[in-house]
Amino acid sequence: MTVTASHTGGARWAALRPWLGVAARLGLAAVWLVAGGAKVGDLAASGRAVNAYQVMPYDVATVIGAALPFVELALGALLLVGLATRLAAGISAALLVVFVAGIASAWSRGLAIDCGCFGSGGQLAAGQTPSYLPEILRDLGFLALAGFLLTWPRTPVSVDGWLAGPPVEDDDE
Repeated sequence: MTVTASHTGGARWAALRPWLGVAARLGLAAVWLVAGGAKVGDLAASGRAVNAYQVMPYDVATVIGAALPFVELALGALLLVGLATRLAAGISAALLVVFVAGIASAWSRGLAIDCGCFGSGGQLAAGQTPSYLPEILRDLGFLALAGFLLTWPRTPVSVDGWLAGPPVEDDDE
């Protein structure tokens, strides 16, 4: 039997993919844990950061801002242990799309705000310049991690893997 280049490449991908999944899962977990941890100590500031986007009434923005750190911490914990990975990746992807849209909206409307992604946030002081493009690119990178996990949620060293047992030979999950 002759081994073709595509077969060896496929075998390499099959061997590498689960470990790339672990890296994506732990990387995204770290993002959510740091982001939520930075905001959970000052929920009022988190509410003000959401309100700075000027897309919803103040009362709604403060409730969302107060809840967001707990959602981020929960997503981080689920991804850290690898439980409900596809669900956590899906919610992560949805949140990241909302974040990118919010930052793009603030940018297009000429608002001068800090995204509040990793604490503080809100209106920038006079003379400070927002960094919208790097924030959008960063969040698109995180979105790519979530997309990877949506496609291939099964990773080694995870509760999901422990509960499901060993993967079958041709498992594309």
